[in-house]
This record gives sequence, structure tokens and C-alpha cells, in this order.
Amino acid sequence: MVKGLLHPQDAVFAADCGADGVVVSNHGGRNLDSAISPIEVLPEVVDAVGKRITVIVDSGFRRGSDVVKALALGAHAVFIGRATLYGTGAGGEAGAARAIGLLREEIDRVMALLGCRSVAELNRDYLAVPGPLRDFAPDNSTAKPRLRAAEI
Repeated sequence: MVKGLLHPQDAVFAADCGADGVVVSNHGGRNLDSAISPIEVLPEVVDAVGKRITVIVDSGFRRGSDVVKALALGAHAVFIGRATLYGTGAGGEAGAARAIGLLREEIDRVMALLGCRSVAELNRDYLAVPGPLRDFAPDNSTAKPRLRAAEI
């Protein structure tokens, strides 16, 4: 697993070198004050590597709806740190468990509102994508937007 990639060609290179997966990440934006948001490049990375390797994303995910957006854009999983750290700080292990539970509830609620029974049903057709992500939206003009992507 190679973490910290923000360019599709880097993900392809990692796959060519035998990596089982990549984590699209700017390391929480702590290393470069102007690093691109991972969700902005996620669709390109997913398209570049196809089904060859696992694609995980992190950095900037705060709510269950953020997780659903990333999964709809093709991520296999989303790493979340801040919510669990805040939960741990507020209530120890029980606080971390509560934070995870809240995220899960939000994910379940968004999935229900979208009419999806499983993550496998999610795809880009469920997103109404503003700004720079619009280039990665489906070309199907009959698709009805159901969820707004994160404002970037």
C-alpha cells in the first residue's frame, strides 16, 4: 500500500511496481499549505488504475455524506482520523466508538435517502458535481443528480 499520492500517473506507477493499493492523500494538508484536496483527484486516480489495485482516500472527511461521495467516486474505502481522535479525546474508547457509530448512522441515512441498499450500488450517477469535479461527472444527460459533492 502506497500512501500520499495525488496524481493518477503515480498511482499507475505504484500498480506497475506491484503495490496492492494506494491511498489518495495529502496527509491532512499538514505538509503543504496549498496541496490539492484528495477528493478532487480521486476520480482520475480511480480511472487510471481501473480494477488493478485498491484505491483508498483520506484527508478532509468529516461526515458520513463525505464518505458516501468518495465511495460514489470510486474509492474502495475512506480513512477517517479526526472524528475518532475527537471522540477519544472526549470520551476515551467509548467516545471513539460513538464517533464511529455516528459516522455509520450518517452513511446509512444517506444511502437510504439515495435508495441504495449497498455500497456496491453507488456510482458517479448519484452525484451532482460542481466546480472542478464536473469534468468527472457522467455524460448521461438523463441522470438525475441526487447528492451534492463536497464544495471544494
